[in-house]
Amino acid sequence: MAWDFSTEPEFQAQLDWVEEFCRTEVEPLDLVFPGAAYSRHPKAKALADPLKQQVKDRGLWALFLDKELGGPGFGQLKLALLNEILGRYRSAPVVFGTAAPDTGNMEMLAAHGTDEQKKRWLFPLMNQELFSAYSMTEPQGGSDPSLFRTHATRDGDEWVINGEKWFTSAGARADIIFVMCTNGMFVVPRETPGVQIMEYPALHNHIRYNDVRVPADHLLGPEDGARVLAQRRLGGGRIHHAMRTVAQVKLAFDIMCERALSRESHGKIIGDHQMVQEAIADSYADISMLRLLVLWTAWTIDNSSTKAARTQIAACKYTCARVLREVSYRALHIMGSLGTTDLTPLQAMYAAAPTMAIADGVDEVHKVTVARNVLKGYQPHEGPWPTEYLPAKREQARKKFADQIAADPDLAAWADRAAAAQPGRR
Repeated sequence: MAWDFSTEPEFQAQLDWVEEFCRTEVEPLDLVFPGAAYSRHPKAKALADPLKQQVKDRGLWALFLDKELGGPGFGQLKLALLNEILGRYRSAPVVFGTAAPDTGNMEMLAAHGTDEQKKRWLFPLMNQELFSAYSMTEPQGGSDPSLFRTHATRDGDEWVINGEKWFTSAGARADIIFVMCTNGMFVVPRETPGVQIMEYPALHNHIRYNDVRVPADHLLGPEDGARVLAQRRLGGGRIHHAMRTVAQVKLAFDIMCERALSRESHGKIIGDHQMVQEAIADSYADISMLRLLVLWTAWTIDNSSTKAARTQIAACKYTCARVLREVSYRALHIMGSLGTTDLTPLQAMYAAAPTMAIADGVDEVHKVTVARNVLKGYQPHEGPWPTEYLPAKREQARKKFADQIAADPDLAAWADRAAAAQPGRR
């Protein structure tokens, strides 16, 4: 049996390089030229593209994709270890070719796209010649596919899409939008006539699709296969969110611990006060449990499938939101008034926690998924008493030793004394 918490020395060397590279190259780019890594402007590309090339030269580009698709084929576990670093820095995922929502969309194309679709969209997405968005949630139906209304109607060699989507992240800057309809998943170029991007919200866009016409070959996967594709896409997206959240809470923890050793109150550093120590201890345990859950889930995906890990992925999703909320809140309080400003990352982390608990499905839905799947592994007990009802278990256990008890008075007396001393006996 293999059970190992270590990382191969060769990959650890890569992780060490990534940590140094992000700290000395990616973070300064974020601070001085925010958004440069995503920009198409030639001057921005001149700043960001050399960093991306360094990542490619190290063999770390698009880490989540198999070798035949242009990635290194390292799988989800190594991606999780990498994301524990990348999640600390705003532009790091795009510099490493692992930015959402492109990652989930690329996985869908890799799994369900035709050769022509991969050539047209997958490889340009991998090379960041294109950027994409995922359009699923609806204003009146939320993220429940059974309530969706956006529909595509076949008209000759085209599909005509009508409907309304809400919270399409990065939709306004995307080149192509993956639109989930009641009868299929469609790839829609953003500039297609009828794609109406509303003014608000600015980042997670509200989009109306008014008689949007796309060619027949823009259907991804089978007709009426949107739910299957969506589960695959969202499963990957959810675990990637959790991976990056590990990085965020570790950053909050670092801020918390540094502050605890740097400030004084009532004649001693605040790290010597028990309430601060409790916040640090609870945060350490929360982060460690989340990290192990995420790594175990990533390992399960690598050794089976996203579908097989569905229960674990759902648990990761609501657990990462809770840990982000709790740890960022504790760190914010230990930081004090500075923590309530936008001069450290803490306020943004704490503000992001409610979004994390809603995006890609609300926590309540994922908890229902976990509970239902867990209960499938259990059976109701027979009769009035549960399996662990001790008097009944003792009665059954005594039958196992009936011959020894009948043949040996000392054993019989011992068993009788033990039975008489048990709770519920008089």
